[in-house]
Amino acid sequence: MSYTGSMNSPTNKSSADVITVTELNRQARSILEGGLGRLWIEGELSNLARPASGHLYFSLKDQTAQLRCAFFRQRQRMNTSNLANGDKVIVFGQVSIYEPRGDYQLIVEQVEAAGEGELRRRFEELKKRLADEGLFAAEVKRPLPALPRRIGVITSPSGAAIRDILSVLKRRFPAVPVVIYPVAVQGDAAAPEIVKAIATAGERDECDVLIVARGGGSLEDLWAFNEELVVRAIRGSRIPVVTGIGHEVDFTISDFASDLRAPTPSGAAELVVPDQAEWLRTFTATTARLIALSRRVLTDKAQTLDWLSRRLGRAGPADSVQRQRSRLIAVRERLILAARHDALQRRQRLGALSSKLLQASPALSVQRTMQRLADLRHDLLANGQRSIERLQLRLRLAARGLNSVSPLATLERGYAIVSDANTGRILTDATKAVKGEMISARLARGHITATITASSDKDKKA
Repeated sequence: MSYTGSMNSPTNKSSADVITVTELNRQARSILEGGLGRLWIEGELSNLARPASGHLYFSLKDQTAQLRCAFFRQRQRMNTSNLANGDKVIVFGQVSIYEPRGDYQLIVEQVEAAGEGELRRRFEELKKRLADEGLFAAEVKRPLPALPRRIGVITSPSGAAIRDILSVLKRRFPAVPVVIYPVAVQGDAAAPEIVKAIATAGERDECDVLIVARGGGSLEDLWAFNEELVVRAIRGSRIPVVTGIGHEVDFTISDFASDLRAPTPSGAAELVVPDQAEWLRTFTATTARLIALSRRVLTDKAQTLDWLSRRLGRAGPADSVQRQRSRLIAVRERLILAARHDALQRRQRLGALSSKLLQASPALSVQRTMQRLADLRHDLLANGQRSIERLQLRLRLAARGLNSVSPLATLERGYAIVSDANTGRILTDATKAVKGEMISARLARGHITATITASSDKDKKA
């Protein structure tokens, strides 16, 4: 779809000039993916989210800007559990747009620690310098032979890469012979050996195409293929070179200098020989397109699903339960305040009733009665004491009067009371006293016992 200059004039528009938001986002996505391609970006991780789908969402930021990133589960060929907010990382991926929301983002394919930044800087400096020399230009690339007479493989003879290459070549086109040029693919000796093997293959001129390959590894492991002498040897080779270094997400400068870059060693073997049947190639191409389309659809749907999942999480039972919990807490606080106020009123009312009850309490009445009884008892004791004192006074007076007429008082005046000593009978008549009988005389102090020797009644006669 093309647009004319009328789009810049708000007064001159037609129905053909108006597009939908969906069409705009689709075109912006195509421009971004086609214009920027896949690239490495360095920054700091933030806003890291790990939904149940297994995808990772985060922001990559520096001092002045940030970029949304999506790292889908099917692209994760590394352990991502150790990634955390604040990590300094280098991310490789495709800049794109999530069409349903128009979000500008990076579809991540690989994440590396920023500790490899120095190697990455050297990588980018050498890549730029050699690119400026034209070593990577499309016009210097040579086409591969449709059916090579012999295939040369420059790799480690004991690694997994050679086994994968031979297995694929045997399966696709076993009639083509293979020559192996053994080299070290890691360490200080690797680069010189690779350069020498490329030169040897050119001198012998026994192969129509060369595969330079090794298995996956870190940036440091793959560094031999980023050495300038190896890159120049590949570009200067008389024989077309196909590189199959590392995994799909691994890029070396040798890949840019080669005539064709394959994502893996096995992929390089796939590219250098034709298939045994045309229909299988068609099927493979169709399958690849279908996989790419499915991956794109799945990527969009997965991102939509995660977005909807977050919305559902905000509107789901958990959020409702949280709101109800907040309401319950508020109601509980009001209920506690009301209960306290009611309890205070009841306590005050109870105090008043207790006071009234105390006033009418039998205990108080008993206490008053007991106090009255104590007072009466005190009065009774006082009155009794006074009565006793009066009686004692009267008794003393009576005793004094009685004493005045008492026989004992008579005894004090020298008289005695005489009684029969045996019977105790008082003798008042001397004529009745018998001579020889024992008598007892009571004096004022003490007794006298005597025997009657004589009696007389003179006082009577007188």
